[in-house]
Amino acid sequence: MTGASRGIGKATAIALGHAGCDVAVSARTLVDGTARLDTDDAVTVPGGLDTTVAAIEATGARGFAVAMDLMDAASVGKAVDEVVAHFGPVDVLVNNAVYQGAGTNKLFADLTDDDVRMVFDGNVHAQLALIRAVLPGMLQRGAGTIVNMISATASMDPPAKSGEGGWGMAYAMSKAAFARVAPLLHVEHAADGLRVFSVDPGFVITERMEAAGHVSQYSDNFRGTRPDVIAKAIAWLVTDPA
Repeated sequence: MTGASRGIGKATAIALGHAGCDVAVSARTLVDGTARLDTDDAVTVPGGLDTTVAAIEATGARGFAVAMDLMDAASVGKAVDEVVAHFGPVDVLVNNAVYQGAGTNKLFADLTDDDVRMVFDGNVHAQLALIRAVLPGMLQRGAGTIVNMISATASMDPPAKSGEGGWGMAYAMSKAAFARVAPLLHVEHAADGLRVFSVDPGFVITERMEAAGHVSQYSDNFRGTRPDVIAKAIAWLVTDPA
């Protein structure tokens, strides 16, 4: 479960614990209270893998935390290796983590080629690397589930420009690319025991969004929900022969 220090990732990790799954969680923030907004170092964002693992273990399941940064290819590979060494082969991958740094919310006029590369590295390439790392084992065992968190920004027009209730171009482009991964994997491995899902959570009010003060930008146009609602849907996909 990537991006599990808070938000959908944390809620889903706990839901999977309740479902009886042993859950490995990854994120940059290992300790609650140490994260800061990418755009404002003075603002603390609640959440950390330590509290996520504690909540998983409170369900009776086993939890395991690994540090992973989407922008560091070495850390992505190392995270998978650590999980396999601790728990054994990965049965389920939930690609939830997203890049939220420079370029994410920029208008086209301000967007540089480097911005676009960074957003795609964090929202497409890192996720592909994770899939490549776990897919061979899943195919060898004839079973495995991959859940990719996508976004409606990939296909719908925003109600306003970024910063006024809309979203950045590079972010939407990256999510459009990532949205095609699960459908094509499903077709390519239809007979191999692999289950692949795309989940569009809609407007979810997370700790990071609240800390950044962004909720009001979107609430006039979109009805928000909480991470635990999405977590229940993902847990059902993972544990039920959907």
